[in-house]
Amino acid sequence: MLWNKEEEVFKKEDETLDSFYHGKILILQKKKGYRFSVDAPLLADFIVTHENEELLELGTGCGVISLLLSIKPFKRIIALEIQDSLVDLAIRNVKLNNLEHKINVLHQDFCTFNPGKKFDVIFSNPPYEKRGSGVLSPNREKAIARHEIYCDLNSVFQTTVRLLKKEGRAYFIYPAKREKDFKEYLSRTELKLSKIRYVIPRRDERPNLFLVELNFHSDSCKILSPLIIYKNDEYTDEMKRIFAGRKNAEVN
Repeated sequence: MLWNKEEEVFKKEDETLDSFYHGKILILQKKKGYRFSVDAPLLADFIVTHENEELLELGTGCGVISLLLSIKPFKRIIALEIQDSLVDLAIRNVKLNNLEHKINVLHQDFCTFNPGKKFDVIFSNPPYEKRGSGVLSPNREKAIARHEIYCDLNSVFQTTVRLLKKEGRAYFIYPAKREKDFKEYLSRTELKLSKIRYVIPRRDERPNLFLVELNFHSDSCKILSPLIIYKNDEYTDEMKRIFAGRKNAEVN
C-alpha cells in the first residue's frame, strides 16, 4: 500500500506504518520496541460505547486501542501513558488519523491522575507478567508493557474504582493463566464481574486470554460464547469481522 507525503511526515526511520480496518486506521509502531498484538483489536472490539460517553484508557502504549475505538460512538477518550517515547508515538498516531478532537493523550502515571471528574468507561490492556516472573526483555518499552514494573492489577483496579462513575463500565483483557489472580484482586474492590468471554486459539483448546466487563452493580456474571481465533490455519469468520472493524459485537 502507498502512503501519501502527509502521512510520511509522521514516520521515523525506526518505525513501521501499518493499516487496520481496511485502511481506515493508520498506526505507527517501533520496529524493535513495544509492538501490540492481537489482544489490542480483541479488546477494542469487546468494549461497548455510547454517544456522549467519556472514556479513560490506563496505559495507552502507542494508542492502538483508543484509535481502533474511534469507529464507535463516544464523546472523548483520555489516554494515559507513562513512557515518554510511547507518549510521543501515541500523539503522532492521533494526529495521523485526524482524531485530535476525539482522543487526548496525556503523559501521566494513572495512579496519580486526578482529573476532577469520573468516566463512563475505563479500559486497559495491563501488563500480563507478574513482577519477578518470566524473562525480562532487555528492551525497556517491552519490559514495562509486559511485566508489572510500573503498575499491577491492584493499581489498575484501584484507579478504576476511583475514576469510574457508579453506573459506568470497565473493560480488560488478561491471560487465562492468571485468571485466579485477576479474580482475587477484583474481590478486594467494589467492582463486579458483569461479562466474561474466553479467547481460544482453536476449537477444543484451552483459553489463553479472557475479556471482561466490570461494573459496580451486577448480581451475576454472564459467560459469553468463546471467541475462537483460528479455524485450521486461517482466522475464523468472527476474527475477520473484528479485523474489518465492526462497530458492535453480537455475542451471546
